[in-house]
Amino acid sequence: MRLGIFISDYKGLTDTVDRLSAEKLGFIFVQNGVYHTTVKENGKSSSLLDRNANFYVLEEDLAMRGLTGADVDSRVKVVNYGDVVDLIFNDYEKLVWL
Repeated sequence: MRLGIFISDYKGLTDTVDRLSAEKLGFIFVQNGVYHTTVKENGKSSSLLDRNANFYVLEEDLAMRGLTGADVDSRVKVVNYGDVVDLIFNDYEKLVWL
């Protein structure tokens, strides 16, 4: 199964994410979830970025928070709404919103 996970919150997701498994995982960071791709706590990136998965962050949500692609961890691809639609229809057969 190819599973796309929308991450819309910044805190308290690790336990839930740890229970999800798939042959292909994709994290799509939206709303306040974009902070996982930019904020470092105690010099460390978000633990979500340590997983074996593809990572995407919605450019429009970054901009709404005063951030740009330059602020994003290099493991994360910055995408727009059209790209997210393509991911939904072409890359992931099941989706979860956290």
